[in-house]
Amino acid sequence: MKPLYLYLLLINAAAFVLMLYDKHKAKKKLWRIPEATLMLTAVAGGSLGIVFGMCIARHKIRHPKFIIGVPLLLLLQCAAVAFCQLQTP
Repeated sequence: MKPLYLYLLLINAAAFVLMLYDKHKAKKKLWRIPEATLMLTAVAGGSLGIVFGMCIARHKIRHPKFIIGVPLLLLLQCAAVAFCQLQTP
């Protein structure tokens, strides 16, 4: 497995778990994961995991920066991966 794909798999799994964990904390009214941490995880390549977490846990679905920003990041990251694939022989 290419290192890029392994990295993307791990960061997206971590992002998904963070979203589920934050939703769990929200239900229990406990200390939460900062939104900046969730967004940083998305910027670091975990946007797909964040989107899955939003859909499955129905978490952060009323926040414009998550509803608009994360899917845009996902599109940019998909384009970047596709571009990298075209560049490699």
